[in-house]
Amino acid sequence: MDYVSALVPPTVMAIFFTVLIVKIVKNQGGPNKAKEDAAVDASIAQAEATRQKSAG
Repeated sequence: MDYVSALVPPTVMAIFFTVLIVKIVKNQGGPNKAKEDAAVDASIAQAEATRQKSAG
């Protein structure tokens, strides 16, 4: 019976991890992609503006 208690936590963690990865992959792209891309572009533009301001 000890082998069951030893295998349950890794099995549960593996299932949870698999569900998490599937959820992340499914959320990539689609209607959220434009919003995520816009947020990344805005932060890159802000960082670039800050870098140019400090350099100039």
